[in-house]
Amino acid sequence: MSRALTRRADLADLAGYHSLQVDAEVKLNANESPLPPPAEWQERLADAVAGLDVRRYPDREATELRQRLAALHGVDPSWVFCANGSNEVLQSLLLAFGGPGRSILVFEPTYTLHAHIARLTLTEVVRAGRGPDFRVDVGEAARVIDRHQPAITAMCSPNNPTGRAEQPETVARVAERAPGLVVVDEAYGQFAPWSALELLPGKAGSATGTPAIPGTRAPLGSGLVVVRTFSKTWAMAGLRLGYLVADPEVVAGCEAVALPYHLSAVTQVAGLLALEYHREMMVRVAGIAEERGRLEAALAGLPVDWWPSDANFILFRPRERTAQAVWRGLLTRGVLIRDCSRWPGVQGCLRMTIGSRQENDRFVDALKGCL
Repeated sequence: MSRALTRRADLADLAGYHSLQVDAEVKLNANESPLPPPAEWQERLADAVAGLDVRRYPDREATELRQRLAALHGVDPSWVFCANGSNEVLQSLLLAFGGPGRSILVFEPTYTLHAHIARLTLTEVVRAGRGPDFRVDVGEAARVIDRHQPAITAMCSPNNPTGRAEQPETVARVAERAPGLVVVDEAYGQFAPWSALELLPGKAGSATGTPAIPGTRAPLGSGLVVVRTFSKTWAMAGLRLGYLVADPEVVAGCEAVALPYHLSAVTQVAGLLALEYHREMMVRVAGIAEERGRLEAALAGLPVDWWPSDANFILFRPRERTAQAVWRGLLTRGVLIRDCSRWPGVQGCLRMTIGSRQENDRFVDALKGCL
């Protein structure tokens, strides 16, 4: 008996979201950490995993992990939701607060998974442009918000793939204007000079009722959501752990749509142990930021256009050769970076992740050879 195995008509042409995985001596394409977690952390994780009773389901609420994250950010645990990477956090938000008859506003170019997940959840995608510096223009944001009244407004800060963090005033103004949730995706937030966490009610600086941003009311409404991940700063991309900090009603909405026991016991214990090395990881962030400055200086001396970054990557565009030719040339020299040249808003561009000093030197040498 034959069966008609057809997917949903609106997803017939949909391809999965993937980052190219090919063999290369230097991999600078996925914005991963250039260094593994501390060796002591890995040893303690191995011991902790050996002691887990894997017959039993994990704590569905991730209670201890939420408590520790809440303590880190100065909020109540009811303000924290944990999931399998920040991507599952975003999916949970769209399942709970998006859907048919609702829309999400994105500012392009930006992280394409926001619109991708929206499509999966039947949430209409409303697109607005960015300014010439790739930052959100408050006037344009207000115009589109007033017209479309989105259920979710997504702001990626620092923005991927362009690298700039939004100004605090911009996030505050958008959060005041938007009728629904304002989701600030801070996958690269630790590399930036400030965080939207500072704008949340109950945070230090807003708990007293003093506006965190001059000229705005305080605290901002309960619709502000800050999303973070352990994949970058914490060097745990392979373990899949992300979380959000938001009003307990937002957390409850995400919990309602999450699958049972969606966060494994291994991931939970890994996150708990990682939080004990917060100081060490912040030292690594400072080192990556220093390398970022060194690479920006190197790019300034080459025939490329590049944009200042507040993240752990840099976007650039070759002037005299095509991006595809440069990308292929780098790969033949053992260096893999991200080809963004066909993405809307960043045509002809490439994106490289900040690696170790040795990897960065290898990239610069290879890039010179390609140009």
